[in-house]
Amino acid sequence: MTTNGRPLLSPKLNRRRALFVLSKIDEILAWEQSVEHERETRFVELGRYLCEVRAGQYWRLDNLSSLDEFLEKRFPESRRKAYYLMAIHEHLPREARRDLRQVGWTKATELVKVARREGQKFDCATWMHKARELPKEEFKREVERHLTGQETEAWEILYFKVYKSQLPVIEQALETAALMLGSDKSRGYCLEMICADFLGGAHLENGNPRALLLSISRLFGFLPRQHKQAFLKQVQQAPKTHAETPTVTG
Repeated sequence: MTTNGRPLLSPKLNRRRALFVLSKIDEILAWEQSVEHERETRFVELGRYLCEVRAGQYWRLDNLSSLDEFLEKRFPESRRKAYYLMAIHEHLPREARRDLRQVGWTKATELVKVARREGQKFDCATWMHKARELPKEEFKREVERHLTGQETEAWEILYFKVYKSQLPVIEQALETAALMLGSDKSRGYCLEMICADFLGGAHLENGNPRALLLSISRLFGFLPRQHKQAFLKQVQQAPKTHAETPTVTG
């Protein structure tokens, strides 16, 4: 390695400082893991208490008139989370609820999906074993595969800020894409279609042919089967352009 034409020398290793810094990194990562584990287990406990609040109508102690009013006060950002926590204790059998602290609330909400689908046929022991053994994201994919019968891709959640003035055009674009793809497609697929359409238009003329091919391929994947067949038929019947027609030179 060089900088400004001169060899870049490795800094002298301060072993004492290096050991201190690396130990601090490990300490912080271990703290984060312990906090996440405590959060998972405490939220399981929170769901149990919320169920008791509903059964005993404890919201009357705060001079409130309903559970919804109580949850709106305690969970101002999202009452949905509170209902998820209560569903854990409502839909899972007793033998599963005994071990919920071991698996945490995130995996427990996934177990609820399977329990609701299978009812009395829910194989509690097998699914609790999977919940204990599999990492969180892998367990989510296992549940999705079981419920849909399809392999699922790895996924991640994107966070970015938009202004309120931008929301109308964003929502309209997503709704239009949803109408074209079908209501069963998630907003992630809708956003991908919008982006693929944009890339296709941006590279249509004198652009990057590989980017154009990628966008067309993704858009093609969104088409229903009959439309795919019609598209392929049109491609086969389309006349070749001058650039595609081979020339013979003598």
